[in-house]
Amino acid sequence: MPRVNALIAEADEGLLTGTLFSIIRFSTHDGPGIRTTVFMKGCPLACWWCHNPENWQHLSSVVYRADRCMGCGRCVAGCPAGALATTPQGVLTSQELCRRCGRCVDVCPAEARERISWETSLSELIAAIRRDAPFYEQSRGGVTFSGGEPLCQPEFLIAALERCGEFEIHRAVDTSGFAESETLLKVARHTDLFLYDLKVIDPARHREHTGVDNALILSNLRLLSAAGAAITIRIPLIPGVNDDPESLARAGGFVAGLPGRHPVDLLPFHRAASLKYTKLGLAYRGESIAPPTPERVAKAARCLTEFGLKVRIGG
Repeated sequence: MPRVNALIAEADEGLLTGTLFSIIRFSTHDGPGIRTTVFMKGCPLACWWCHNPENWQHLSSVVYRADRCMGCGRCVAGCPAGALATTPQGVLTSQELCRRCGRCVDVCPAEARERISWETSLSELIAAIRRDAPFYEQSRGGVTFSGGEPLCQPEFLIAALERCGEFEIHRAVDTSGFAESETLLKVARHTDLFLYDLKVIDPARHREHTGVDNALILSNLRLLSAAGAAITIRIPLIPGVNDDPESLARAGGFVAGLPGRHPVDLLPFHRAASLKYTKLGLAYRGESIAPPTPERVAKAARCLTEFGLKVRIGG
């Protein structure tokens, strides 16, 4: 009977799927130790400074670069869904027919097509995570589920967290906190550390720069703190958005007033993502934002430490 149950569990893992857009191995910026960071597609926010536009749900799973296309037609012939067609403008994709299988990427000899997201089974993902287990043990690391917003795929996320827990792998979830409170608490039962983004305290400014209100985000952070969850607060330092003395003081006061004591990672804005936007053919609103100077970052950190917070620059 145990063997039968194991086979059923393996079959269920094969049926449960999630959508990813990247897996970064040997990461040292997404929690303690050496980590495998799993980037899950989808996010309800639209932050001006978003570093991972690949996660946006409306984007195709494959990027086509016409300047590299040889016009050989292998992708058209190899598409099992008949979703590709050769036109004077290049190879066009029918989003209605596309199965997002990535076959067109595999057969393209010119690398004119690039996969930016893919569907994976739970068993495939767990196998990929477990390959790095020796590094977790040596560094006290583990796996971090990031995005996008991993809470956009709650069933797959919870199942992956449960399986990692069975293998005694340390589990972190990087989240904006913009999700139903019930879902967040279910995730918390299988999470060892939350990396919780706190962008802007002022609701109007938060809505302007992220597209959503922050009432749920703030209430969920209080809820997690009151529940005794291990949390690292992550504050992206965005010039002109949340780096003024009033915004920093409101953020420091809010974090200091939470039921638990939580460290803060201050993450200075940078423009490293601009090349991603160019590749995806997207306008980058962060292009107009100048990265903060080291002096500005240090001043912001001092402002937060005045509230008795433990502040680290970088993550």
